[in-house]
Amino acid sequence: MRAGRVGGVILFKRNVDGPEQVAALCAALRAAAPPAAPLLTCVDQEGGRVQRVRAPATEWPPMAALAQHPPAVAYQVGQALGAELAALGFALDFAPVLDVHTNPANPIIGDRALGTEPEAVAARAVAFLRGLHDAGVGSCGKHFPGHGDTITDSHLDLPVVPHDEARLRAVELVPFARAVAAGVPMIMTAHVVFPALDPGVPATLSPRVLGLLRRDLGFTGVIVSDDLEMKAVADRYDVETLATTALGAGCDAFLVCRRSDLQERAAAALVHAAERDAATRARLEEAAARMAALQRRFAAAPYAPPADLRARLGTAAHRALAARLAAG
Repeated sequence: MRAGRVGGVILFKRNVDGPEQVAALCAALRAAAPPAAPLLTCVDQEGGRVQRVRAPATEWPPMAALAQHPPAVAYQVGQALGAELAALGFALDFAPVLDVHTNPANPIIGDRALGTEPEAVAARAVAFLRGLHDAGVGSCGKHFPGHGDTITDSHLDLPVVPHDEARLRAVELVPFARAVAAGVPMIMTAHVVFPALDPGVPATLSPRVLGLLRRDLGFTGVIVSDDLEMKAVADRYDVETLATTALGAGCDAFLVCRRSDLQERAAAALVHAAERDAATRARLEEAAARMAALQRRFAAAPYAPPADLRARLGTAAHRALAARLAAG
């Protein structure tokens, strides 16, 4: 981190032991990074089953609850959730989920999605991410090009979405297109195969799929891989192959969320590939430039835990908003 070799960190439940500890950890991490390469402190804080920071911070119901409310409420939730994350020292939230929940048997998305209709999901997701941004926290739309119609959890195996391209454009891609138009700064890939786009190749590793995001949707921000330790890809490729292939496909940043030895191996593989090939080096420099812009935008400001930290978490207004959502 002190050498500027780490773009960001992600905290999980195992890293969280009370607000003062989280704030102190985020402050120490951010202070360790050089000003020229500020560190993105990140977290998965969606609501429902995926929220790493809980009471005394506000505990939010699943984001599916927003389907019963207009986009203005989604904005309020994004701003409130973002304000608490900012107080704790987080610079980026891996949210909102842009997947359209079209398969009731989906074991991993379900009530994490903002609804079952693409336009409704898009409207609420855009409002939510704008709320996050207004609170000073970056957003990341996930999981491109759509994890909503799978029957397999990509943490455990490699899902396949068999729809043709026309259906993908009419349903799965709609929220991503709207989020890109609204300025989402980061999009996370799905470890999912879309045979209509690239048979047998997970989206994370597919130039055809990620090219669709760049070319057709016009996304110019950071593409980040989902965790390269997930079984959907880790059971099929070594981490060196994953990192270098994902880079070539269009990923700019890589999540390796648990094992430090795999992190080091992935980084070394990228360096060695860049040393051997000028085109790979150019691709890596392009990716680094995109990451640097994201870091400057959301992590450049100095952070120190506020003296009134507890007063900023779980406020009466935020808890009332969460209760309103939970009530339907």
